[in-house]
Amino acid sequence: MMQATAAVSPAAVATSAGVSAATVPTVPTVPTVSGGSWGRLAGFAFGLCVQALFVVTVVCLYAFLRWGVAAPDADWFAADLLLALQFAVPHSVLLHPRFRSLFKRWFPAEMHGAFFCLCTCLSLLLLFGCWQSSSGVLWDLEGWSATVMVGCFHFSWAALLYSISLTGLGYQTGLTQWSQWYRGVPAPRREFQARSLYRLLRHPVYLSFLGLIWFTPIMTFDHAVLTAVWTVYIFVGSILKDERLRYYLGDSYAGYMAQVAGYPGMFFGPLGRRAVPRSPAAADRPGDVSGAVRAA
Repeated sequence: MMQATAAVSPAAVATSAGVSAATVPTVPTVPTVSGGSWGRLAGFAFGLCVQALFVVTVVCLYAFLRWGVAAPDADWFAADLLLALQFAVPHSVLLHPRFRSLFKRWFPAEMHGAFFCLCTCLSLLLLFGCWQSSSGVLWDLEGWSATVMVGCFHFSWAALLYSISLTGLGYQTGLTQWSQWYRGVPAPRREFQARSLYRLLRHPVYLSFLGLIWFTPIMTFDHAVLTAVWTVYIFVGSILKDERLRYYLGDSYAGYMAQVAGYPGMFFGPLGRRAVPRSPAAADRPGDVSGAVRAA
């Protein structure tokens, strides 16, 4: 069993939103690994496999959303609904602070990012492999309208990659934390600053993902089920993410929420600009927060 001591630095939290967080001086601890060379080898192999699986999953996700699957089934609805839900629900549970604390009892905290990425990839691959198509169609665009829709789909991919790059792709896949664990170096402090798209909205990654599922020239019934479930998941997940960020960052993120809306056109409600009660400082939060927040 591998164990590690995690670098705890509230100011090091990488977020998929960025406002300036108060500097909290801490002394990072260097990750340590028990289990000797076998534990190190197992951790190394695990990290490499996860990153390779991530690349494969992204390619499959593009193909699935762009062209769908040719597996018609008369009883597609129940199966597809469950497949859509099995991705959405656990995806948020794995990021909850309580799960992170439980995870650290058995594994190095730096491995949580890679573990989260692994679960996400396996969940998506299960969805791709078992998805059933339907013969019903909500819309089937042709000509210039189809071209525009496909163009918006690819623009959403570009926006997604750019949004993720603002917070660090390595932190989204767990590559950065895993690399720090393997090299035995403390996690560097990551600045929390509002820049670029994050000056306009709190959740550009989620907004880009909405484009991936909505911009399709052919909206079949089964794709509509996926779109509906994941749209609800994205908005609920946005609210949960705001609360998670406020939990780790305290009043710095609360101030950001009061200045920047979650999405364009959100003028009220939990995803609008809203003042929230003061909360304990991030320094009072338990556990490792160096990779607690990611775009999912």
